[in-house]
Amino acid sequence: MKWLAALMLMGVATGTMATPRTDIGGPFQLTNQNGQRVTERSFGEPTLLYFGFMTCPAICPTDLAKMARISRQLQQQQGITVRPVFVTVDPERDTPARLKTYVNYFASNFVGLTGSAQDIVRITDAYHVYYKKVPSGDKPDQYMMDHSTLLFLLDSQGRYLKHFGRGLDEKDIERQVVAALADAAAGR
Repeated sequence: MKWLAALMLMGVATGTMATPRTDIGGPFQLTNQNGQRVTERSFGEPTLLYFGFMTCPAICPTDLAKMARISRQLQQQQGITVRPVFVTVDPERDTPARLKTYVNYFASNFVGLTGSAQDIVRITDAYHVYYKKVPSGDKPDQYMMDHSTLLFLLDSQGRYLKHFGRGLDEKDIERQVVAALADAAAGR
C-alpha cells in the first residue's frame, strides 16, 4: 500500500506537480554529516529535501547537482536562502563520515542525513517515499536502492509546502519555490 501512496504522490512520469496534501512530512530526528542529531526544525531556513543513496550511479548525483544549482540561483537572483538536504535511504552504507565527503562535492551548504533503519522508515513513511533494496550481485553487500525521486520544499519551520517531480525544469522549480515561500509568508 505504501507504493500506491508513493505513485499517487509522484506525478513523476509527466513531470507535473500533484495536488498539495496536508499528510506529507512531519517531525523527524536524523544524524547529519557531522554526527549531530537534527530535526526538521534544525535548519531555520527553507529546505529542499531529497531521498536517495550515495552509490547511485546516475540519478541521485544528477538530482543533487540540480538541487545545488537551484539553491545557488535562488540565493544569487532572488536573495532567498534554501538549504539543500539529502536523506539517505541506505543507512547501512551511508555513514555520517561518508556523507560529509559526498555532499561537499555538490555544495558547501549541502546537508547529508542518515539514521537507523527505523529512523529512515519513519521519515520515508512521513513523506510517502518508496524505497527498496535490490540485489545486484552474488554477495549480500552488492545491492542498489530503488526509490522515489521527488524533491520536497519545506518552510523554515520544517513544514511541507510542495514537491516536484524529476521532469520539471530548474527554472520552473525556482519560480514555484519563490511563489510557495511567498504564499507561506502571506499565510496562504
